[in-house]
Amino acid sequence: MKNKENILVIGGTGKTGSKVANKLKELGHTVRIGSRSVSPPFDWDKPQTWANAMQGMDKVYITFQPDLAVPGALDAIEELTRQAKKGIIKKLVLLSGKGEREAELCEQVIIHSGIDYTIVRASWFNQNFSESFFLEPILEGFVALPQADVKVPFVDTDDIADVAVEALLHDDHYGKIYQLTGPRSLTFKEAIDEISKETGRDIAFTPISLSAYTNVMKQEGVPADFIWLVDYLFSEVLGNPNNSEITNDIEEVLGRKAIDFSDYVKKTAATGIWNQK
Repeated sequence: MKNKENILVIGGTGKTGSKVANKLKELGHTVRIGSRSVSPPFDWDKPQTWANAMQGMDKVYITFQPDLAVPGALDAIEELTRQAKKGIIKKLVLLSGKGEREAELCEQVIIHSGIDYTIVRASWFNQNFSESFFLEPILEGFVALPQADVKVPFVDTDDIADVAVEALLHDDHYGKIYQLTGPRSLTFKEAIDEISKETGRDIAFTPISLSAYTNVMKQEGVPADFIWLVDYLFSEVLGNPNNSEITNDIEEVLGRKAIDFSDYVKKTAATGIWNQK
């Protein structure tokens, strides 16, 4: 095996981070999870924890919670980069959003840091339908979402993790910006229809205005910062026509086709996650 690497996975319990960490461990590398709940802890709200978390690490996979678009993210990435330069960090791999202008400011900090880097821009995750805010409406059998006519090239977190691992371990990805999408675009209704058909459940889909959607969240007591983020993602990101563009970057990096949404649906339906009620 190539030299064993010491890699900090920030967000190592999250959707992509947990998979990146597991894949690196399977390959025999030393992985430190960057999370508030481990020792040494890593807490985005406590910059004083970052240096200890990076101590002795060679490379860092960065996922920022909840999203690089939120206020404060740029300051955090600037400070993290400063601390990484003080240490012996040789490589940064940043998970970014496809079509998020605010996220691109964070990318520039990494790009101009003087540390080797790879930027991984990802489209909306398949797993948002099974591990995130779309799951509950699917279980209730009624999904109401804005931007109902927009085509989204949903990408699988397994593909994101595989690309991130490749970028962390191999020198030929230095300085690259990858844009990761699935192999086809679907509307939210088409995505829900596929889940409905595979699970044999009647799941209704109804288009809704963004203002009505955010009002419902307010009534349900959803935190204001999360409502702001959802509003941003649906208006700025999904409202950007470039975001329906399909790329072949996953195939270029991994030498195989990207996971299709229908394959994700089949695999996920088999776990029973969509049949809990």
